[in-house]
Amino acid sequence: MSYDLRDHTADVAVEATADTLGGVFAAVADGMAAAMCEDTPEGGPRRELTVSAESREALLFDYLDDLIYDRDIHGVLPVDNEATVTADGTWHLDGSYRAVDLADVVARDLKAVTYSEMDVTETDDGWRAYVVFDV
Repeated sequence: MSYDLRDHTADVAVEATADTLGGVFAAVADGMAAAMCEDTPEGGPRRELTVSAESREALLFDYLDDLIYDRDIHGVLPVDNEATVTADGTWHLDGSYRAVDLADVVARDLKAVTYSEMDVTETDDGWRAYVVFDV
C-alpha cells in the first residue's frame, strides 16, 4: 500500500496503489493526511467509521469527505487509515483511523475532495486510485 502526492494546478492530487480495494482507499486517505501535515506524533485514539454509497467512486468520495468532516468537527487529523470495502448491490466501507489532535500538529488546510479526474481502477497488480483535493 503506497501513495504519492502529485501537483495539480492550484490543487493537490493523491495517487495510490494497494493489493486490495480497501487498501487503496486507506492509502488515499493517508495521502490526504500527508497533504495536510508532514509529521504526526505518536498516539491518539482509533475511531471507526462506516460509509455506504451507490458506486466505488461515490464510496471513495464519501469516505474522504467523512474524514474531512471528522477533522473539522472533532479537531483531529485522521492518520494510519484502515479500510475494508465490500459490495452487495451497494458499496460499503468499514474503516478506522488514528485521531491526532490538530492542536498537536502544524497542518495545512485542505478544503474538499473532488470528483475531478477521480479514478479507481483494478490493475494486474491490485488497485490504483487517483483523487484531486481542493486546497
